Amino acid sequence: MSSFNATAKAAAREYYQLKIYHYKTQDQGTRLEQYLQQAYVPAIHRAGIRYVGVFKPVTQQDSDRKIYVFTPFSSLNKLAGIEQTLQADTKYLADGSDYIDADHKNAPYNRIETIILRAFPGMPTTAVPNLTAPKAERVYELRSYESPTEKYNVNKVRMFNVGDEIGLFKRLNFNAVFYSEVISGSHMPNLMYMTTFNSKADRDKHWDAFGSDAQWKTLTAMDEYKNNVSHADIIFLHPTEYSDL
Repeated sequence: MSSFNATAKAAAREYYQLKIYHYKTQDQGTRLEQYLQQAYVPAIHRAGIRYVGVFKPVTQQDSDRKIYVFTPFSSLNKLAGIEQTLQADTKYLADGSDYIDADHKNAPYNRIETIILRAFPGMPTTAVPNLTAPKAERVYELRSYESPTEKYNVNKVRMFNVGDEIGLFKRLNFNAVFYSEVISGSHMPNLMYMTTFNSKADRDKHWDAFGSDAQWKTLTAMDEYKNNVSHADIIFLHPTEYSDL
């Protein structure tokens, strides 16, 4: 591949913003969802972005409830400029006024955690899940794989792309939304990806097939990919009814 084509291919990789809203009360949750559904998601669509994912944990903790918002961007510049774009959108400012103009004593959330990611070369853009179950029944699995060092993280990313772990997931119909390397976050070095299923039983069936697959057994036995994950977090999510993904 020429250097020009390699550069063009690299430029096609999307950047992702994953915002995690932390809140405590049901009132905060209601206001957050009203803002996301009526103001944020429509404004992102007007900004030329087709898909926004909004997800809630299957099991919420009363002391720290969460809403996950996944927004893909065609470039890092588009991601960096999204706040300026939103502030210039008068309909967004009007539709989201309860959230945007909230009093300091009545904030709609406690904190926001933001993770910036870059899509893997093996899957450079977001995919819409090909599922048949109603959204309320679906189970989405968000995984974070931490590595002991940056070098091991590069190795695990290579395992997905060059080792074709992505191809294995695709062949087994894991319906991935994205695969990505984290370029800014609180658990680095790490990568993150999301797979989707019609139900928890469907999820378990897929992972049973994955674990017994000959390609996976060969890949995981290779010395070059040993010890590249030091910690894994698995988060089960439901998409909201107004989520595009």
